Amino acid sequence: MLRLLVLLLMLANGGYFAWSQGLLRPYGFAPAQQSEPARMNQQLNPQAMRILLPEEAKKGDAMAAAAQKPLECLQAGLFDDSETLALRTKLEGSLPKDAWALEAVVEPARWIIYMGKYPNADAVAKKRAELASLNLRFEAVNNPALAFGLSLGGFESQTAADAALAAFSKRGVRTAKVVQERAEVRGTLLRLAAVDDAIKARLDDLKPSLAGKALRACK
Repeated sequence: MLRLLVLLLMLANGGYFAWSQGLLRPYGFAPAQQSEPARMNQQLNPQAMRILLPEEAKKGDAMAAAAQKPLECLQAGLFDDSETLALRTKLEGSLPKDAWALEAVVEPARWIIYMGKYPNADAVAKKRAELASLNLRFEAVNNPALAFGLSLGGFESQTAADAALAAFSKRGVRTAKVVQERAEVRGTLLRLAAVDDAIKARLDDLKPSLAGKALRACK
């Protein structure tokens, strides 16, 4: 009985070996063939590979980093006609034509609800604390002629500013008034829409032609 069992095991092992190796394929017994042409097509070609020199590797890393770095948008202005003419001449000789644009812009007049003038910075700080205690928002004024003072808000028309002042009066604000912070301004805006490292390196040469106007992030 034991000999028969051993013989059966040997026959079973031999049969499995023949099946797994495809020896029984002519008789219709064989494992399914695995075929993955897509994987074969994706295999690397070692003969096409080469070792990069250190300088080439650094250059590749720098290009990859530059491709991932977001571009900045900068603007400056407004410029009057004579300033625009000088700036255009400088831009044409310094930057690629598609790197900059000069846009005609109209900044509307601005009225503010004004509190001031106060005698010094300490008086302004005291008024800031008082307004904060009333949960009133305020901001510094942009017109140097109105310093030391504070603004409770800016408006594009005097009518809107007057209406806001009336609302503030109901909240206990008694010393504020409506003043024009600036008149309507027409001019030219410089826009650099996509500033990369190459353009940024040339901006110092451009500064003398900006007529003292700083480059800032685009709105």
